[in-house]
Amino acid sequence: MKPEGVEDRIRQLAQPVADGLGLELVDVSFASEHGRRVLRVYIDKPGGITVHDCEQVSREFSTILDVEDPIPQSYNLEVSSPGLDRPLKTERDFARYAGRRAKIKTMEAIDGRRNFKAVIDEVRDGTVLVTDFDGKKFMIAVSNIEKARLEIEI
Repeated sequence: MKPEGVEDRIRQLAQPVADGLGLELVDVSFASEHGRRVLRVYIDKPGGITVHDCEQVSREFSTILDVEDPIPQSYNLEVSSPGLDRPLKTERDFARYAGRRAKIKTMEAIDGRRNFKAVIDEVRDGTVLVTDFDGKKFMIAVSNIEKARLEIEI
């Protein structure tokens, strides 16, 4: 199974665990790092997550992974916060962080650009409205977003 297929399956298995604990499943990644496989599950909740939240998800999700066995080879499971520069994946993510700065990379160019550093103004009908730091406004379809992350604001 390709990493994307594994990640999709992991999302399906992890979502009910996160929901049951009142947490948001932010992202899942499965990669090879320094000769070992790592399955990362990123969770969040209003006010941030705690070590206890990570432990609970890890314990409950490990049991499900043992039963379902979606990854045939050995791997390490890591459960953590998405961090201050959390990824933005869904329309709901963009709406929640309206007013914040983000880095957005699109699949298709918009006005000759694929990379944007901008403030998220609002989300409407599957489109993220942003204003870049030169004051120029852009409408970016969520379906055209390859990758997006919040900018760390200090």
